[in-house]
Amino acid sequence: MRRTAPRLIGTLFLSSLLAGLTASALAATNAPKAPAAAPNAVVEGVQMPAWLERDGKTQPLMPGQELHDGDNVRTGARSRVLLKMGEGSVVKLGENGTLKLNNLGMRKDNLFTATLEVAAGAFRFTTDVLAKLRPRQVDVKIATITAGIRGTDLWGKAGADRDLVCLLEGKISVARGNDAPIDMNYANTFYVVPKNAEPLPIASVDPQQLIVWSAETEIASGTGAVKRGGKWKVTLGVTDSEDDALKLYDSVRAGGYPAEIYPIGDSEKRRYQVRISQLPSKAEAQRLADTLKGQFGVTAPGVSG
Repeated sequence: MRRTAPRLIGTLFLSSLLAGLTASALAATNAPKAPAAAPNAVVEGVQMPAWLERDGKTQPLMPGQELHDGDNVRTGARSRVLLKMGEGSVVKLGENGTLKLNNLGMRKDNLFTATLEVAAGAFRFTTDVLAKLRPRQVDVKIATITAGIRGTDLWGKAGADRDLVCLLEGKISVARGNDAPIDMNYANTFYVVPKNAEPLPIASVDPQQLIVWSAETEIASGTGAVKRGGKWKVTLGVTDSEDDALKLYDSVRAGGYPAEIYPIGDSEKRRYQVRISQLPSKAEAQRLADTLKGQFGVTAPGVSG
């Protein structure tokens, strides 16, 4: 039977664990290594389900993944994603969102560049105090709107009936398509482009509306989200059959949850554990277990630290 791409990945992952390190791999491990360059973007947290689309292939998004130029991040219902960019800024994506990373990289003159294209969903870009001092050339495209960032905090959304950008701090320039750019210099103002209509004048936003908008891109506690460095895990199933483990692995990962397979025991009594790691607390792990119970073939999930 021909294996699907996700199952092939799971099979290769299992094979590498069972085979162990070769002598040459051990030698490479002990050899001096050059300092690794900081990633241009890395996943810090995921309120699942969410996916990474790269080179025509789809896999679930997980904390610690480095993102590359041309990658596409996609979220499902009630999902959120938190990314850390190479120059220190933070990017957040809300549910049912699509974010493509273009022109992503650090130039030789230490200028960080990125074009963040939001085709759907809510989005936030935030720069901390230190990151503001680093040179960058970042543009955000929220459907029909392009915003040029000059060290700031902004929120936006590509919606079914309109696209909008809200300036929370700093300064930006905005433009619809090929229109002349408009400077936005005042915090808590927003720019709206209704579908099939002219842009509306820049206006102030109500503080209560800001609270509602901000919640659309925040990973909330008690949602079973995974975060980089989390020590808790949810065991989705344990089986003697490699095929059964791969079947569960395939099903959960296709649903946007980053399941992994780990062999248990020796070669004579081998069992296979399918689990999701990097939960930040027992409460978050239990929430995820409760969410997945009865889905994707998960019947009796367990929680451990």
